[in-house]
Amino acid sequence: MANQTAIEKPVAPTQLKKTLGPLMLWGLGVGYVISGMYFGWNLGLAEGGTLGLAIATFFIIILYVTFTFSYTELACAIPKAGGVFDYATRAMGNNIGFIAGMAQMIEFVFAPPAIAAAIGAYFHIFFPQFSVTSIAITAYILFTALNIYGVKAAATFELIVTAFAVFELLLFSGITLPHFHWANLTQNALPHGLKGIWAAIPFAIWFFLGLEGVANVAEETVNPQKNVLKGFGSALITLIVLCALVFVSSIGVGGWEKIVYPTPGADASDSPLPMALAQITGNSGLLYHLLITIGLMGLVASFHGLILAASRATYDFGKTGCIPKIFGVIHPKANTPANALVLNLVLGIIALLTGKTGDIITIAVFGAIALYIFAMIALLILRKKEPLLERPFKVPLYPYFPIIAVIIAVVSMIAMITLNIKLSLIFFAILALAYIWFHFIVKRKRNAGSTAIS
Repeated sequence: MANQTAIEKPVAPTQLKKTLGPLMLWGLGVGYVISGMYFGWNLGLAEGGTLGLAIATFFIIILYVTFTFSYTELACAIPKAGGVFDYATRAMGNNIGFIAGMAQMIEFVFAPPAIAAAIGAYFHIFFPQFSVTSIAITAYILFTALNIYGVKAAATFELIVTAFAVFELLLFSGITLPHFHWANLTQNALPHGLKGIWAAIPFAIWFFLGLEGVANVAEETVNPQKNVLKGFGSALITLIVLCALVFVSSIGVGGWEKIVYPTPGADASDSPLPMALAQITGNSGLLYHLLITIGLMGLVASFHGLILAASRATYDFGKTGCIPKIFGVIHPKANTPANALVLNLVLGIIALLTGKTGDIITIAVFGAIALYIFAMIALLILRKKEPLLERPFKVPLYPYFPIIAVIIAVVSMIAMITLNIKLSLIFFAILALAYIWFHFIVKRKRNAGSTAIS
């Protein structure tokens, strides 16, 4: 037929699909962070003792309370997948925005391989015929595939494993608290004096690292102006309660040394919960193994959730041309940033193969603290620069909340640098090299493109 209608090709989606509600956001927020309750934080006890880590954690909780409410204002006013990259770009221009976005990328790309290594080490106990690295890589591939499949499926899975992880921590506290003795909290409480508080700061941050990832799914949230606050706020309250329970119940069983050193004089262990439980149930009973098995859910929840958050940050970098635009493409059927997920998978496996888990965690923490500083400065600038910007949620006690957050974040950054000079140089070198790429390659392409159009 001469008048035959042409067959149109399906148009590829250009926006992420909105499917997430407040319950899903709670699951993501708690899930991003909850592995920090299971391992790593107790190493701060070796630095500061019970009192030193408690004081450091108190100030870090203030940081996260003030930061979370401030960041929620930004996420509701500018609900974009790029998070701090979009906020800082709007407030301070492309150059600072790129550096802020790169700091976010470092946090979200480096944290998952560290947790993957912990998952590999855990499964290696039960399946010694497989290496830790091979198990970790397998987990990376499986959870990347789940995220490619669809955000709703990924968020539903995250909600389920997070619920199991929270249940396990509550059960752990229920078993250990009857054996709590106040004297165990006060013995050798500040072994290294005031400098121990300083040294404990990075481990206090590890308790809550990753919560800001909720902002990166704001673009996929139904009614983000209301639901981001609900998800962010409820996740923060949950995490503060769990932090206090885990801290008190695990140390209260036998003192802080018992959940740091397996035997006197041994190297520090990053498995505080199993060490606390072993003092009550032994390390071979059914209850011990049941609780430890459920505890794996905490690692899985954080690993899977951070893969999701990282892909959104990478996707927005690609969409804006800061990295090759192929990584800013959405899968036509799954409506997920598949290319960004694959890129992060490759980068994560490379980091994993270095075998430097502790160093990877530290570099991720550097990225997080830099993110907090840039975000709070962006909020303060946008309040003056764009007073008419629609802000469905406004941070309470402005400007005190963002100012308090940025002060504590700067102090934390100074502590991290003084304690990790070599790794801080690596972190800042990554930022510098990335900026050189941005300045000489990305900006030149943009300028050439705008010249061609004109």
